[in-house]
Amino acid sequence: MEVIAIILFLSILVLILYGFPVAFTLGGLSMIYAILFLEPSSFHALPPRIMGVMSNYVLLAVPLFVYMGIMLEKSGLAESLLDTMSMLFGRLDGGLAVSVVIVGALLAASTGIVGATVITMGLISLPTMLKRGYDPALASGTIASSGTLGQIIPPSVVLVLLGSVLNVSVGDLFRSAILPGLILVLAYIIYIVFHAHWHPESAPGLTKEEILKFKQGDFVGKII
Repeated sequence: MEVIAIILFLSILVLILYGFPVAFTLGGLSMIYAILFLEPSSFHALPPRIMGVMSNYVLLAVPLFVYMGIMLEKSGLAESLLDTMSMLFGRLDGGLAVSVVIVGALLAASTGIVGATVITMGLISLPTMLKRGYDPALASGTIASSGTLGQIIPPSVVLVLLGSVLNVSVGDLFRSAILPGLILVLAYIIYIVFHAHWHPESAPGLTKEEILKFKQGDFVGKII
């Protein structure tokens, strides 16, 4: 049985790497292996397990967080937020990278998922950072690190699942993760500021023309 579990895990890994949808890969392979290698009596335990998951009110937060992340990605709110933050910190060397970290933290606090944050920040900020002369390693590293903030900054889907599995209060997990998340955000910002100070060519600031162009019109409304 241990060998079958290892083969099942490797099969799932291979299909996911080939690009098959995760939901169909997990469900389909599990059913195939269960039909081939399990006794028919084992399927009697399936309905109670399904009903148990459906009645778990804590896990209902997971699809809602995912939906919120998709809405932020499709609505363009993240792009507007990044533009505003980049203009606020644009005078500083590395200001755009600092803005990416702050927006990543805000998106993490809004969605709790990593995928939506990384994809959104990658599509929006990476071309802009490279166009303005940022070092590719610094730009991609900033996006990747800020995207993972959704793992720890509440509301985190990982913490929700962890609380459900370990039978621990999700609220206690959220409260205990706030301070480490903020420390991590501060550490990222400090590193970017010092890196930009010692290597200004790798993280140049915005030009005066770009800042003045942004300030034209309803500047206060853009900030709000």
